[in-house]
Amino acid sequence: MAGGEESRLFQGRPSSDHSDERGVEEEDALLTGQKQQRPSSWAKWREIGLFAWAVIATALVVLFAVLYQHQQQQTPPPPGGTGGGGGKDGKPMTGKRNLIFMVSDGMGPTSLSLTRSFRQAQTGLPIDDVLVLDHHLIGTSRTRSTSSLITDSAAGATAFSCGKKSYNGAISVLPNGEPCGTVLEAAKRAGYMTGLVVTTRITDATPACFAAHVNHREEEDSIAEQEVGEGPLGRVLDLMMGGGRCHFLPNTTEGSCRHDDRDIVDLAKKNGFSYVNDRKGFDGLNFGSGVKLPLLGLFADTDIPYEVDRRNMDDVYPSLDEMARTALKALQDATEDSEKGFFLMIEGSRIDHAGHGNDPVAQVHEVLAYDKAFASVLEFLDQDGVD
Repeated sequence: MAGGEESRLFQGRPSSDHSDERGVEEEDALLTGQKQQRPSSWAKWREIGLFAWAVIATALVVLFAVLYQHQQQQTPPPPGGTGGGGGKDGKPMTGKRNLIFMVSDGMGPTSLSLTRSFRQAQTGLPIDDVLVLDHHLIGTSRTRSTSSLITDSAAGATAFSCGKKSYNGAISVLPNGEPCGTVLEAAKRAGYMTGLVVTTRITDATPACFAAHVNHREEEDSIAEQEVGEGPLGRVLDLMMGGGRCHFLPNTTEGSCRHDDRDIVDLAKKNGFSYVNDRKGFDGLNFGSGVKLPLLGLFADTDIPYEVDRRNMDDVYPSLDEMARTALKALQDATEDSEKGFFLMIEGSRIDHAGHGNDPVAQVHEVLAYDKAFASVLEFLDQDGVD
């Protein structure tokens, strides 16, 4: 066909924006053998009406949901309840709360795996036997510092206590040097009793981050002063147990590691603290029933020895489990008649030290000691009537 004739064949053919749609309809008709009906104007109006009705119905559902939520918030809870659902074992929540924050410093999956295998081999347990901790693995959190991919205990504990990230060495201060409020300080301000239990120095990075604010973790003399109430917030701690006695003694005293002659034990007593510093004094606490709060318990000059060694010196140093159970009982009794509960931080502190020292024997025994304390906390929670 000549080019001119082809042009005349298509002269006058109107173009259409719907040519593609018609082509599809015609193809469907050829394939199915049925004539395709184009939608009438009534069908189009019907579709528009259905769409409008769906929009109106959705708006009404949202409106009713907002009104219901508002009404629920305005309605007072029933006596003895919070309106927030059931509590432990399906019982109504009373509004009273205890918060037990447990830290296993320096412990990761490899620590657990090593300890689990050691325990199985040592005691002849089956290969599927696990630690108490293994039943309570919920997830992980990221507590990296702002200054390094490798986080130290100070930056990590600042993230725990303040909910904000900071540089390595920071004790509850932000990168710009401003102090950040901690969960323990908030609990105290809200009327809760508070406590710290550790196996390192009570002035070490993790406990310090809950009750002190300094630019660097090495300022342990200042941390000791703040922990007994010398600071802008006054006393925020009701109970402390661990090591680190040397930072509380004046440098004129044997066993002191302070840089000045301040007597922080004496300062603590002036601020109302009762003080125990040896195994005999700890035994006198009678696992909590003999505690007079506020309490300062310092049972070692520096860190309490590794559990693998401490168990052979049981008449000198209390264990993490013993201190944890004592603290729980003391705080439970102290808040028995209060509408508020308590906040307690318990740290298996020296898991981290054993890792730094590449000491697998010390590490597995530190993890086992922490596992035992963890089990005691679970037992306390099961028996305690507070959520």
